[in-house]
Order: sequence, then C-alpha cells, then structure tokens
Amino acid sequence: MHFDQRTQAALREVGLDADDLRAASDAVVEATEETAADLVDFFEERDVVYSDMDMAHSASDYPEHAVDYLDLTTHADDMRGWLRFDTWGAYVEDGRVLDDDLVELSLGPTIHDRVLFADARERLE
Repeated sequence: MHFDQRTQAALREVGLDADDLRAASDAVVEATEETAADLVDFFEERDVVYSDMDMAHSASDYPEHAVDYLDLTTHADDMRGWLRFDTWGAYVEDGRVLDDDLVELSLGPTIHDRVLFADARERLE
C-alpha cells in the first residue's frame, strides 16, 4: 500500500476502512502513472522547449533546449527519471502538467530546483 503507517492510522481515524485505503492508494498510483505519461508525451511531441531555468552561460532569461528525450519511472507516488537535451541532461525527481503547453519538473543534482518548460518563450514571460 502507498500510505505509510501513520497516514493509514490517521485515515482510519477519520473513518476510512481497509478497502477505502486500498482504493485511495490505487488512485494515487494511477494518477502518478498518468502524469508521468503526460510529461513524457509533452517532451516527445517537441523538438525544442523553453525554460525558466537559471543558466550561467545563457543570453536569454528563457533559454531554448533541444529535446532528446524524457525517461520516467514511477513507484507509488514517486516519479524519477532523466531529461536529456542535445548536449546535457538532468535528473528528474517529480513533475506536473500545468496545461497542454506548460509543465513543471523538479530537477535534482546539479539543478536542485523546480523548472517550468513551455513550447514557446511567450508562455514563460
């Protein structure tokens, strides 16, 4: 089950039974898998994206990135993977779809930040 022991106990205190907990846990797993698939689709559908990432050698406030791929795996509510651009990449620790043309990823080491990615610079301005 997805929920840790304290969370399960708290949910039981408010009236959920074992079937309710299992259903809620399954819903979390399904939502995480759907979000991961939507994020992968976002990057697969685009050759180039723009971000609000602070990059030391960028002349733009919203740098352009040539997309190679996004590879994500999920386990319960955990989402991790690798975002690969043309010459570099970053660990992905989480993410969400904000709308069809805008997503947010939590990038791990060396970025350590939440970063917006869009199909056009104007979406970030």
